[in-house]
Formats: sequence, C-alpha cells, structure tokens
Amino acid sequence: MQNNATKIWCYRRKTVFLWQLKQADMTNHDFWMSISDIINEGFTSEGLAKLDDYAEQFSTGKILYKRFSPSEQYGCREGGRIHVIASLLAGAEVGTDQLSAPEGSFKREQQLGKIQEKRIEDWAKAAGFWISNTDETYKQTLGERIAQGGEAIVFDNGNKVLKTIGLDYFILPIFALDRISLHNAYFEETEMNVLGFGRNTNNDFMVIVEQPFIHGKMMADSEIATFVEQMGFKSINPKNWTFANKDIYLSDMHDENVLLSPNGHICVIDCDIRINIPELRTGGTRILTNEVEIQ
Repeated sequence: MQNNATKIWCYRRKTVFLWQLKQADMTNHDFWMSISDIINEGFTSEGLAKLDDYAEQFSTGKILYKRFSPSEQYGCREGGRIHVIASLLAGAEVGTDQLSAPEGSFKREQQLGKIQEKRIEDWAKAAGFWISNTDETYKQTLGERIAQGGEAIVFDNGNKVLKTIGLDYFILPIFALDRISLHNAYFEETEMNVLGFGRNTNNDFMVIVEQPFIHGKMMADSEIATFVEQMGFKSINPKNWTFANKDIYLSDMHDENVLLSPNGHICVIDCDIRINIPELRTGGTRILTNEVEIQ
C-alpha cells in the first residue's frame, strides 16, 4: 500500500514538474492556444485551474502582457484575479469565421463584443462569479441605488460602493476591462476591484466592481484642469472635459467625478480612460496588441 502511495506521489510530482517545464518554454502562440483550448473545452476544472495559475503568473510578472505598460499591468493586477482572467479571456483572438459582418463595421464590433461577453459569462458561471439579475440582487441585498450615470448604477456598501457597469461607452468588454486597469494605474486612491459579472433586468452585460466611498467636495473645472495637466495631459476639448497624451485618452473629468477629500487629496472616482490609439484622433500613438512574454 505504501509503495502504491509513493508511486502516486512521485507521479503527481513528475506531472507538476513537466507542467512547469512546459510553461517555462511557452511562447506567445502556445499561451493563446492554451487559452483558446480552455474556452473551447467549456471551462473544465482543469481549465479553471490553469486560468488561476496564469492569473498568478500575470500578477507576479512572470507573464508580461504587452498590451499594457508595467504600471498598467500593475493596475490590471490591482483589479483582482477575476479582473485579470476576464482580461485574458477577452484578449484571446476570435476566428474570422465567427465574424460575418464587414471588417471595420460597427456590426462586426458588436459581433466581437458578444463573443467576448459569452466567454466571460461562461467562465464566470463555471467559477461562481456570475449574477443573473444584478438589479434585483443588489436591490435586495444592498437597498436602493444611491446614484446612476450613463453607464453605471451605484449602491451603498458601507465604506465602499458597489457599481454595476455596462458597456454602453465601450461595446467590447475588453475596453471596459482596460478602463479599470488604467484607472487603477493612474488613480490608486479609488482603485476598482472586480467582484464578478452579470446581466441586468434588460439582459445587458454588466461588470461588477467595488470601490472606496469618497467623502469630498466638488472642484472647479479650472482646478481639475490644472490637476490633470500636472499629470502630463493636454486639454483636448474643455466642453466634454477631455484630455490626452500620446499614451492615454482621458475624458469625463468633470466636478461630479473628481472630488477633493477632507485630507486634501484629489480623488478621481469615475472617468472615461482609454489606451490612446490613433483612431481616437487625439494624438495617440499606442497600438493595441495581445502579445505576451513568458519570463
């Protein structure tokens, strides 16, 4: 009996060693093929374990995601393991055979968005991070909403707020997830932590996040502009509070989204922040990529 147990133990140790060795030699192509296999196999227990392992390697810097700068990858990590995995699932390539609309069309973007939504939804259900009706669930558990904007509903959750964020501004889940990574990289005092995903009463896909509740006072537009310009941004359109540099597009920086805390800290509680690609026409030079480097 002891010999059999020893053999099983040695076999498991060998399996773990071979898996680690395989990962050490993994290329960008190998990594994304592994993600695609996990998706196509329906998020088995083995697939979920691999995703957890990839999230750990992402968070410790063993997987470098070239979509982000180092500080932006840190921001993605600060969104939590759920956020990291969802970002990787959304970043996996989609076969052209799955997209029937013409290239560059809004219809094609919508098709891609639905595919990304389904990947994240299937994973979140398998992993236990899915809420089937966010409106009713949080109304019952947290009470009435305390605020509602163009994309998010906000609930009081003690010293934090819980937000359900839709895709109206983004269409693609990956852009909404990027927004959280970038927010966390630039505005650490109001970091967003992703708790899960769901759909609201209208069946719209929602990202569920938690964020510190900030007591503060509104600031004048001129004060906000000075703050943002000191961060290295230039004003692009004062009418919609838009700023940019070659790396980042930053908008919606108005007095309801930027507060001065009692201790004198300027806190950005919400904004529209994106990787500044040339298509945004604000002087951006970034190119979106899903390339990874395994350390």
